[in-house]
This record gives sequence, C-alpha cells and structure tokens, in this order.
Amino acid sequence: MPPPNSQASGSNRKAQLGLFTGYVLAGLGALIGALLLIISLWRPETFYGLRSMASDITAPAGDVGSVGRVETRNFFESIAGYYDAGSKNAELERELAVARVRLAEARALEQENARLKAVLNLNNGEMKPVAMSRLIGSSSSSARRFAYISVGSDNGVEVGMPVTSPKGLIGRVLEVGSGTSRVLLLTDSESMVPVRRATDNVVAFAEGRADGTLRLRLINLGINPLEEGDIFVTSGAGGLFRPGVAVAMVTQLENDGAIARLLSNPAATDVVVIEPVWQSEVLEAADTALSEDVTVE
Repeated sequence: MPPPNSQASGSNRKAQLGLFTGYVLAGLGALIGALLLIISLWRPETFYGLRSMASDITAPAGDVGSVGRVETRNFFESIAGYYDAGSKNAELERELAVARVRLAEARALEQENARLKAVLNLNNGEMKPVAMSRLIGSSSSSARRFAYISVGSDNGVEVGMPVTSPKGLIGRVLEVGSGTSRVLLLTDSESMVPVRRATDNVVAFAEGRADGTLRLRLINLGINPLEEGDIFVTSGAGGLFRPGVAVAMVTQLENDGAIARLLSNPAATDVVVIEPVWQSEVLEAADTALSEDVTVE
C-alpha cells in the first residue's frame, strides 16, 4: 500500500485554515457592525464626522455625475426644443404669409377708399359734375392721344366739357355719342391748355407732345423762371377749364419753358368726372361775335 500524499494533506490544512479564518472575519465583521449599529442608535452624533468626511471624499464624483446628468438632460431637451422650435417657426411663417396677404388687401382697400373719397370731394366742389364714368379705352399706338368714356349725350355730356380725375385734368370731350364719348387727352399734339404756376402768376400754354408729356411754353419770354418740380394748374383763361385744376409738374427746363409730366396719368385712371364748361356764356358770346364777323365780311 503506497504512503499518503503529503502535498494533498498540506492543501487540505490550508483550505481548512482559510475557511476558519473566513468564519472568524465574518463573525468579527458582524460583531463590529452590530456594535456600530448600537452606537448609531444610542449616540447618532458619533458618526457625523465620518459621514461628513465620506461626503467630502465622494463629492467630486457626485459633481461629475450631476454634471453628466444635467448635460444629458440638456442635450435631449435641446433636441426636443430644436424640433419644437422648427415646427413653431413653420407655423409662424405660415401665419406671417397670411398676415402679409391681409396687409396687402388692407392697403388696396385703403387706396380704393382714398380714390373714391377723392372722387367724392370733386363732386362736392362748387361746380356740380355732369356725369361720372370709367375710361373704357384709349389709343396706344397712334400719334394721337384719345380716350373713351362710357357716358354720352343721354347723360348730358356735350362737346368741350372738361374731363378730370382725383389727380387733375385729363382732357376734354371731343365727340359725343348717345352712350359713349371720345376724349381728347392733354398729351395729344392738338391739345393746348392755358395754365399758370401754382405758386404765382407765371402763365404758359401746356401743349401735348404725343409721347405722354407736355411742353410748357411761357407767354412772357425772357429769363426762364421755372424750376424742376414746379406744379402747373389751369388758369381759367378762355373760359373752358375752371381755374386751379392740377395739370403737370416740370421735369426738364428749356429756353422758352419746360417739359412737364402729366399729373393725372390716364393709364392709371379708371374713374373720371365730366364737368360742365366753366364759363359757357363767355364761349357762347365769343362764338356769336365770331359768327357775326364772318357774316359781315
């Protein structure tokens, strides 16, 4: 029979010794734990210092963890806020687009009201208008400048009557039908209107140039007193147009007058007022005298 292995016996003793030591340490730890528990219940202030020390030691790690939690929360909140802001921005852009449309409509309505008020102000003047109408057509390619209105003799319109808009004089009635009339515009080459500068008595004739502008020819020649921006109105001379109706604004000076821009552009005008001849009795008397002179001759 072989002898027992001494190496195996030594290993068993070491295992037994380690097991015994573990039991002893476990019992000692339980005893110390029970003792500390009794002390903490009997005198809680005994461990305040230890707890404070432990808190101080673990504070940096807690700060790092807290910062990490805050950063993580802020990151996800930022993402959520980004998408939320994007949806809100899209909604605000839609509301802004609608608001712009509403604003444009309000401005258009305001302009329409101002235009109608201006027309009403013309009606409330000293001279009672003969009729109101819309420009229904105009010559565009011809060298002559005519317009057509939707009123005629059935509405009391007669040849020679001035045609005005809220911005000033447009022309005079040239031909009359029963329901329509043709208007000779101020810019026609055959049109000539006596005018004066609105700020004084510098008088001139406004002649049409067939290109949308007027030529102002001064009656009193000499040093040209005109300046760019001067406003000219009807002078009332001749008795056809009542005085003080806006006509044109000076845009370019010449030796004997100036080139002027029409204030009441027919292309931008829809509602017009047909006024009676300002001094019809004067014109009738002049026509009668002219006829008598012709008869005598």
